[in-house]
Amino acid sequence: MSSELRRSATPRLLIPLALATALGVGYIPFAPGTFGSAAGLLLWAALPPSALVQSATILAVFALGSWSGGVAERHFGRTDPDQVVIDEVMGMLITLFMNPVGAWGLLGAFLLFRIADIIKPFPANRLERLPGGVGVMADDAMAAIYANIALRLMLALGHRGIG
Repeated sequence: MSSELRRSATPRLLIPLALATALGVGYIPFAPGTFGSAAGLLLWAALPPSALVQSATILAVFALGSWSGGVAERHFGRTDPDQVVIDEVMGMLITLFMNPVGAWGLLGAFLLFRIADIIKPFPANRLERLPGGVGVMADDAMAAIYANIALRLMLALGHRGIG
């Protein structure tokens, strides 16, 4: 856990800030969303290829992220602070949900999600306006759905090199 996380958090804030920042990953001073997405890849790799386990994990991360993201917004005094990367973790889980990929597919999923997260196609750009932590999580969930569909299309169209 990062020393900045320990310094910035009172005992009451330690758990929600640890969750929101993916155990301090969000405190990396450059490209925290990219590193948060990488943390999501690691979590995905630790999950079994079970629709039940993956969907339950996605729902749990969304719920915990909505709560901890709202706490983090109040703590940092701004909407969707850069330090909050639990939304990127969830985004990678959704992007990879039940997609049979190998190493190249992981890279493709990572790039597809980062692009969709940055561009925020409709309605993702509207969902970020939802209040509190739900807004933090919802826009990335929608961007990840687009990335999941794009990855599935690539796999279906014969880009087996990413599988």
